[in-house]
Amino acid sequence: MVQPRFLILAFPLQGTINPCLNLANQLIRVANAQVTFVTSVNAHRLIMTTHTVATTSNDLLSFAPFSDGYDEGVTDGKGFHDHFVEFKRRGWQAVGDILELGFKEGRPYTCLVYSILLTWAADVAATHNVPASMFWMQPATVFDVYYYYFHGHKEIICANTKNHSFSLSFPGIPLTMNLTDLPSLMVDSNYSYILTMIHEMYKDFEKESNNTKIILVNTFDELEPDALRAINKFNLIGIGPLITSKTSFSFRNYIEWLNTKPKKTVVYVSFGSILILKKQQMDEIAKGLLEFGHPFLWVIKEKNSSSKEGVHEDNIKNELSYKEELEKLGMIVPWCSQMEVLRNESLGCFVTHCGWNSTLESIVSGVPVVAFPQWTDQQTNAKLIEEMWKIGVRVKPDEDGIVKSEEIKRCLELVMSENENRTEIVKNVKKWQNLTKEAMREGGSSEKNLITFVKSIHQ
Repeated sequence: MVQPRFLILAFPLQGTINPCLNLANQLIRVANAQVTFVTSVNAHRLIMTTHTVATTSNDLLSFAPFSDGYDEGVTDGKGFHDHFVEFKRRGWQAVGDILELGFKEGRPYTCLVYSILLTWAADVAATHNVPASMFWMQPATVFDVYYYYFHGHKEIICANTKNHSFSLSFPGIPLTMNLTDLPSLMVDSNYSYILTMIHEMYKDFEKESNNTKIILVNTFDELEPDALRAINKFNLIGIGPLITSKTSFSFRNYIEWLNTKPKKTVVYVSFGSILILKKQQMDEIAKGLLEFGHPFLWVIKEKNSSSKEGVHEDNIKNELSYKEELEKLGMIVPWCSQMEVLRNESLGCFVTHCGWNSTLESIVSGVPVVAFPQWTDQQTNAKLIEEMWKIGVRVKPDEDGIVKSEEIKRCLELVMSENENRTEIVKNVKKWQNLTKEAMREGGSSEKNLITFVKSIHQ
C-alpha cells in the first residue's frame, strides 16, 4: 500500500500548535505517514526553540512555514481578527502551492487536516481533489453546544443573558447548563466577531460542496461517549488525548524546588499562555495561597511577552502585592514545562483556567483540579470537570466577577485537605487517569480510531 501523506495546517497559537504537532507525530507512529506541517514563520521559529529534537527531527515530519505578515508575532494594536484574515489570505496560496507540488512530484497528499476555524483550507484541498478533515481541539461537548446554539437555541439563550436562574439542556448531552456553563462567547458581546467566525465554520460544514468528511477530536471515547455521538450529521472521532509530554526549554530550578517538597503538598497555579489576569484578581489569588499555607508553584506570564525568552522573574514579581510573604512560601516563574510539573510527586492540586490542553494534561497526570475558568470553552470544561468527571471543584466569583481569597482557600481545602470530598475526587482522578492510559495504549480506542480514519481516506 502507498504510504499515506498528510498536510496539517495549524493556526499560530500555542494552544493550537501543540496538539497539531502531537497529531502529526501520532500519524507517523500509528500509520507510518509522511506529514508536512504548515504554519506561520513565527510559530515555526517557536516550535524549533521549544520542542524536543525527537519531536521535530523525525524523517517523516517536514515543515513548510509561510509568512502570514506577522513574522515577529502579533504586536499591540493588531488583534486576532486581523491576523486571522491575513493568515487566510496568504495561507490560501501557500497551501495550494504545497498541494500542487505534491502532485507534480508524484507524491500527492492523502488528506489535509486543518485546525479550528480554518474551513477555507478544505476548499483549497477540494480544488486539488484532496479530502479534508478538521481537528477540533476542544471537548466534543463544546462542539455540540455550539452547534445547538446556531440551530434553535440562540434566541432563548440571548433572551436570558441577564437571568441568572436560567438553565437548559441539549440533546445527547447529559448535563443541565446555566449561563456560566456555556462557552462565554455566547453571552459576551465583546467577542461577537469570534462567534460569527464559529458560525461561518458550521455553515461551511453544511454546504453541499463541503469537503470536510471527518472531524477529529482531541478527546477519547470513554471520556465523552455521548457527546461524540450526539449529532448524527457529523462524524466525530476521538483520537486523544494528544498532549505534549516534554519540551526542550526548561528552567530546572523549579523542578529542583519541587523535589524538596513532600508528596501531594504543592499547589500548582497556571492560567495558560494567553490570559493575563487583572491585578485585583492576582492579589486575591496571592492572599488565598497565603491563607491556605501550602507551598505553591505559580506561573505568571509577563505582559506583552510572546515567547519564553527574555522573561525576567523580577518583572512579574514586582507587580504583586504580598511579594515577600509569597517568596517565603512558594515559587513564582514566568514559564514551566507543564507536564514535567504535573507529573512531579509533590503536586497535590492544579489551579487552572481549564483550557482544554491543560484539562487533558491534568487527567493524564492524575492531579485534582481547582477549576478557575475565564472565557471561551473554559466554562464548559469546568462544568465537565466538576459535574461529569468529578475530578475537582469550581471556584465561584462574586458579583463583580472576582474570585475572593476565601473562596480560593475553600476550594483548595476541599481538594487537598482530608475530607470526604477529597476522597471522592482522588478516587475519580485515579479512575480517569487509568481510562486515559487505556485509550492511549497500543490497541486502545484512540489508536484504533486513528487507524480507522487513515484507512477510510486512504482507500
